[in-house]
Amino acid sequence: MTGREHLDKATDNGTAIAAFWHYSLFYIFYNLRSFSAAVMVSASRDGEYVARVAQLLGHMPVRGSANKQGVSGLKHMLREVRSGKHAGIVADGSQGPARIAQPGAILVASRTGSPIIPMAWAASHYIAFSSWDRLALPLPFSRIEFMYGEPFFIPAGIKAAEIESYRKDLETRLNEIYVTVWKRVGHGLHDGRK
Repeated sequence: MTGREHLDKATDNGTAIAAFWHYSLFYIFYNLRSFSAAVMVSASRDGEYVARVAQLLGHMPVRGSANKQGVSGLKHMLREVRSGKHAGIVADGSQGPARIAQPGAILVASRTGSPIIPMAWAASHYIAFSSWDRLALPLPFSRIEFMYGEPFFIPAGIKAAEIESYRKDLETRLNEIYVTVWKRVGHGLHDGRK
């Protein structure tokens, strides 16, 4: 595990927002089970399975998506973070495209003052499904590399153009640690992209 000090620093003074790519969500939920969090989960039928896994691992699903339910999901997430819960947000959303950040984590961070902690994992042996995100699960006895990036804060009241700038920053940070962890386990990128 690399960068655990970043997580400790971010959570010492309150809530933090874990941001990660969709491929990694099940192992992220497992790895962060001691940090119970409100996690944004799609309101779709497929999202029901994700919500159940999140609950089994001690997290609280907040249902929302890119459609009309997304706004209510975002409002619910803001309430949970303001009440003292950590947040978990899949940065590329429930439908992708993969490894392209959406603005959800930026909006929650700006409106709550909680820092975003980018994170990624890779495994020496894993299975990847043929889904849009190449959802991955580490296999037993694998060597797993887990990395926390440096926390970063989003100013309150940012405008639309600033949201885009921070969104790109989050995407860059997540992709940098994603590439790093997969190189450390001796693989190319799990999704085959460059």
